[in-house]
Amino acid sequence: MALKTYDLVVIGSGPAGQKGAIAAAKLGRSVAIVDKKQLIGGVSLHSGTIPSKTLREVILYLTGFRQRAFYGQGYVLKERITIQELRERVRTVVGREYEVVTAQLRRNGVEVVPGLARFLDAHTLRVEDEGQTTDLRADKILIACGTRPARDPHVPFDGSTILVADQLGGVDTMPQELIVVGAGVVGLEYASMFAALGIRVTVLDQRTQVLEFCDEEMVDALLVHMRAQGTSFRLGEKVTQVRKDSSGRVFCDTESGKIVRGDALLYTVGRQANTDTLDLALAGLTADERGRLTVNGGFQTTVPHIYAAGDVIGFPMLASSSMEQGRMAATCMFSEKECRLLTNVPYGIYTIPEISMIGRTERELSAAKLPYEVGIARYAELAKGLMVGDQSGILKILFHRETLEVLGVHVIGENAAEIVHIGQAVIALKGTVEYFRDAVFNYPTFAEAYKVAALNGLNKL
Repeated sequence: MALKTYDLVVIGSGPAGQKGAIAAAKLGRSVAIVDKKQLIGGVSLHSGTIPSKTLREVILYLTGFRQRAFYGQGYVLKERITIQELRERVRTVVGREYEVVTAQLRRNGVEVVPGLARFLDAHTLRVEDEGQTTDLRADKILIACGTRPARDPHVPFDGSTILVADQLGGVDTMPQELIVVGAGVVGLEYASMFAALGIRVTVLDQRTQVLEFCDEEMVDALLVHMRAQGTSFRLGEKVTQVRKDSSGRVFCDTESGKIVRGDALLYTVGRQANTDTLDLALAGLTADERGRLTVNGGFQTTVPHIYAAGDVIGFPMLASSSMEQGRMAATCMFSEKECRLLTNVPYGIYTIPEISMIGRTERELSAAKLPYEVGIARYAELAKGLMVGDQSGILKILFHRETLEVLGVHVIGENAAEIVHIGQAVIALKGTVEYFRDAVFNYPTFAEAYKVAALNGLNKL
């Protein structure tokens, strides 16, 4: 068997793997990327970020959700929405994005080696694909194999009525009642989408507070919106058993004695890294109980020539941060540039309505005993908010009372994940709230909320 050699072999073609491979290729290195051919683009493209966000957009469109402020809560664009209609839009977007990803890899001279990789030693990988094997040897290796939904062994998953998020693409019928176990980001995103379709959703979580890393006011506003859409929350409830009856109905028993019923159950409790098939021990590596790898500030694992990036290294586990981690890992390998772990990244939570944030929360500032002030803008005050029918959105600026430096920006409402980047730029440049007060923003826009919030906050001093 011939042994192929490269400067870098990347395991996994998701956001971190793609950007890491391309960055190394642009530095003139020979690069191969390993993944199943049909899964190029990773979970992010095929069952995670792209499908879920596409699903959200098509639901908002077909339900007429954005127009209800004008035509009433009973308004719908289409009376009956089928799974097939939702799936077709997702399939189209995923197909086109797949073409973009493969074209980028090809254009940059990255060789795609189809199959699943495992270590033979610290520098050598064996790739198996449909009975064929290929051995690859590399000076550097980047592990970017991503994660999959964690599964409780006591839950009887069947892929149709009791399932994880990655299996939603295979569902053929729309449930009338849905149970969502897990009130994390993924659980709340899907719960809000299905609620917008008119499905009765019950969210269960053993925690009493959800999205603890977010601003409390934004989370409270989200829960109000979701309850108004018919979502029920059972927080502080630990699920002890999931079962089905002879008719296919799903039942959740809780530790407190409650029984929650539904037509289907979506399990969204945690993620498991895909390192369990890599034979890490043969490379001198060990992973934690969730399969995650520990890295230093340069994305090196405990074996110096093996790097890791993306979801496999844990929090924040965002497609956006994974892209930058992959690029920075490649830069650390092959250049003299200083490397750093990402610390201040924006979060986009694509619930309905969406939430986005950058910087610190009020809870964090209070714990640090930093004197801060709050500036608030409500979409109801903005012409743009009135035009698009979002009169409940909020933008909040947190800034230092003495230096006026912007410390955090939190948004809930239409375009939240877009306009948060204005705050990101000012925070990165250590700007003050006076920038927002003095800047001229296009009118009418949601960006104008920054000026309204700045004036509101400065008036309190």
